[in-house]
Amino acid sequence: MTPPYWALSIVYWLHMLATVVWIGSLAALSLLFIPAAKKSLDPNAYANILQAVQRRLDPLGWLSLIVLVGTGMFQMSANPNYEGFLSITNRWAIVILLKHLVFLVMVVISAYMTWGIMPRLQRAALAQARGVDANDTNQLQRQEIIVLRLNLILGAIVLALTALARAA
Repeated sequence: MTPPYWALSIVYWLHMLATVVWIGSLAALSLLFIPAAKKSLDPNAYANILQAVQRRLDPLGWLSLIVLVGTGMFQMSANPNYEGFLSITNRWAIVILLKHLVFLVMVVISAYMTWGIMPRLQRAALAQARGVDANDTNQLQRQEIIVLRLNLILGAIVLALTALARAA
């Protein structure tokens, strides 16, 4: 059964909106915000801004992921190429499987960033602001940029796979 036109349109819109929020925030953080903040702020201000940005961005990012999963499942089930769970019988199904695998890697990386790197980086920045030498601060900052950029690259791959699936 094909869903109504209006329902599918809303689902497509929500999916694209969640994609823009998630991938856009990755791009803004990794390419613009963090490099500029590191260069121009003292450690205390950097720790404060990092905490404030994470407090606002994390809920948006995780909400975007939930929306992407829900709307993606709806879109997939409405697609005429969909023949069932793990039924890989056409080019579209192969591309969608690859897309979902890359997406899962992105979710794992995001979780590591949210609950691994960011809290340690905030603690290190606060310690440094109090004059305590945090030995691993530079390593954590490099790791933060690498992980953000990796997720951004994976996001671009997901978008490319989406384009391939739509063309299939």
